Amino acid sequence: MDTNKKNRERISALSDDALPKDDHELACAALRTADGTAAWKVYHLIGDALRTGESADLSPGFAARLSARLAAEPLHPRRAPPELEHVQVHALAASTPSS
Repeated sequence: MDTNKKNRERISALSDDALPKDDHELACAALRTADGTAAWKVYHLIGDALRTGESADLSPGFAARLSARLAAEPLHPRRAPPELEHVQVHALAASTPSS
């Protein structure tokens, strides 16, 4: 994977408050680049548009292109804080039907 793509993924996760703490330093370094700054602005523009439902500044077909790209992205589960990891495991085990 190329470095710029990985940096944009970190910046996207940071803007969604989903970036693991181990990657914060790398994301902050990426934000000091022109590509990183541009990505940060675009991700926030997208977030604003999605939250408000307004698309006046977006190009025609933007929503369809964004939907297609999001559908192609792998899902990234949020990491639970270490002190809560056992809760998720027990909750999952309790919700799984037994045979």
